[in-house]
Amino acid sequence: MFRLLLLLIIIVPALEIAVLILSGNVIGVWPTIFLIILTGVLGAWLAKKEGLQALRLVQLQTQQGQLPSGVLLDGICILIGGVVLLTPGFITDAIGFFLLIPVTRTIAKGFLLKLFHQMIKNGNFMIMTRK
Repeated sequence: MFRLLLLLIIIVPALEIAVLILSGNVIGVWPTIFLIILTGVLGAWLAKKEGLQALRLVQLQTQQGQLPSGVLLDGICILIGGVVLLTPGFITDAIGFFLLIPVTRTIAKGFLLKLFHQMIKNGNFMIMTRK
């Protein structure tokens, strides 16, 4: 897991720089800068909207005595998507929007559930219970 994270920390910024340079050459520097700012502002607005909606749903479910597990995964995806959208670059923006849009977020939630189940199965993730 650490190796994968280290690889992503090295490869993603290099790819982002290459895409930004290519975009600057194709559409120009100022349109590229404008697009980066636009996606950051749009992403922040969408993250706030989706985050508040998830928070309301968590409150509603807990008031009704339900465990809001699915909504908590939504919250994790929204948080990661919002943070990734604030970093400049088109690749991270695509990942951020993927995590913020409810229809595509369900794919990420399924992946996260599989990842958590695998970590629990391998003993890398422990669930603490109260006695």
